[in-house]
Amino acid sequence: MVFNSKDSKRLTSLVIVAGHSIYIGKTFENILDDSNWILFSFQKGEPKLYIEHIIKGCEIAKADKNALLIFTGGQSRKEANAKSESQSYFELADHLGLINEDLRERSTTEEFSRDSFENLLFPICRFREFLGYYPNYITFVSFAFKERRFHLIRKVLRLTEDKVKFLGFNNPENLELALEGEEKAIKLMEEYPYYNGGELLQKKEQRNPWKRQNGYLISCPELKDLFLHIESGKRELFRGNLPWD
Repeated sequence: MVFNSKDSKRLTSLVIVAGHSIYIGKTFENILDDSNWILFSFQKGEPKLYIEHIIKGCEIAKADKNALLIFTGGQSRKEANAKSESQSYFELADHLGLINEDLRERSTTEEFSRDSFENLLFPICRFREFLGYYPNYITFVSFAFKERRFHLIRKVLRLTEDKVKFLGFNNPENLELALEGEEKAIKLMEEYPYYNGGELLQKKEQRNPWKRQNGYLISCPELKDLFLHIESGKRELFRGNLPWD
């Protein structure tokens, strides 16, 4: 990826923790209690897994002093009163004492992603928006069963495998159900690799009840042509320049 700097202390890597739900508890006394999260029926009992993702992402970022930690996930549920997945993850990390003084200077949220595709692309955009350049290396923390889909998205974005690491840390208890949903998502990706049409686009729109719009066309001008390609609904792969080519 692109990185030009005379300052060796600049942050060069990106650690992404993908959000899956929103914590709405009034306090942090029962963070594993399902009632303190907005969950779909298939997510029951999963909060402990989300906490493990948060812990792992913070551990990785703490160990890499050149890393920027980004929690990603938008305002996906209207019941959360405009609170985002990434916001709630950051607050939980802070409550758990995972955000020390050093990491507080090297962490932020990405408030607009609505699906797996955006969970990878948008934190890269947020990195560029936050620091003014793109990362050299990416570590992505999520469920283990999502690895195949992740690498399909990575390839669509032309991110080379040596620069992007997927860390599948755990899986839902009902792995069979999760894998069924995963196969369906991968099948839909074959038709719309950018998640910009059909059922994938419908789900994306449903996960944006507050009608939020990101500003990455402005903050990431190098990706303008890619964003226009995606927004046009085109199915074919983008052939234009990308900053990490």
